[in-house]
Amino acid sequence: MNVHPIPTTLTKTILPPTYSYTTLIMAESSTNSLPLQDRVAIVTGASRGIGRAIALHLASLGAKLLINYASNSAQAHSVAAQINTPSALRAVTFQADISHPDQVKSLFDAAESAFNSPVHIFVNSAAVLDAKYPTLAHTTLEDFDRTFSVNARGAFLCCREAANRIKRGGGGRIICLTASLVAALIPKYGAYTASKAAVEAMVKILAKELKGTGITANAVAPGAVATDMFYAGKTEETVKKLVEECPLGRLGEADDVAPVVGFLASDAGEWVNGQIIRVNGGCV
Repeated sequence: MNVHPIPTTLTKTILPPTYSYTTLIMAESSTNSLPLQDRVAIVTGASRGIGRAIALHLASLGAKLLINYASNSAQAHSVAAQINTPSALRAVTFQADISHPDQVKSLFDAAESAFNSPVHIFVNSAAVLDAKYPTLAHTTLEDFDRTFSVNARGAFLCCREAANRIKRGGGGRIICLTASLVAALIPKYGAYTASKAAVEAMVKILAKELKGTGITANAVAPGAVATDMFYAGKTEETVKKLVEECPLGRLGEADDVAPVVGFLASDAGEWVNGQIIRVNGGCV
């Protein structure tokens, strides 16, 4: 696959006398306004919801994207179409089930092949939630296994591959989406919360194990965010109660979460490592 990077031009530093020093600084900074310029990022679960918002935000910061999806190719292609231009390929799509190691490996292979570059940033946003919201006493083994297969096993496989494949020497980022439910411990989310708690433990350990590589590992833990997965199976009364419990008086939006991931992915986020960032409007 041929890649056509967007050319960059340098602003001339010799300016007419009418230009102020501030104008010069603004002109120079405008050429460096993309903190992730040409870095390659993979975002799993990026066809909708928070993953979609993250992919679009990273692209706005200059990253080249592999948009992973599990089943909905039309939605994934729509995300890529918002990023690509007629003259530059900056996003590709790739179907993969992150609970399968061979497919996770293929995910990285596809990104490296598409952009002729190692991967710099990996964001794991893919997840499943049992919309029946059973108590632990009524959670079936099948539903428990499915939740852990994607949320915990999938995160492990992704983190393992990322730890071995992401570019060393600085700028490497591993970011997993977890949930503020790990701190809130709300009934009827037992399997989901436990699966995300496992991911948070892995991320903290991974950050220490990656010592000397220049790769950081962090988790972003959203609270209630208005996505299809959030609304599934919830009554209007339940949603209203969650809004009332939030100090800011609203549900979160996917665009509330994406900039936090963007910061962690950038050079500015280098000193944040092995952390769980709870993005929930103060609910927890």
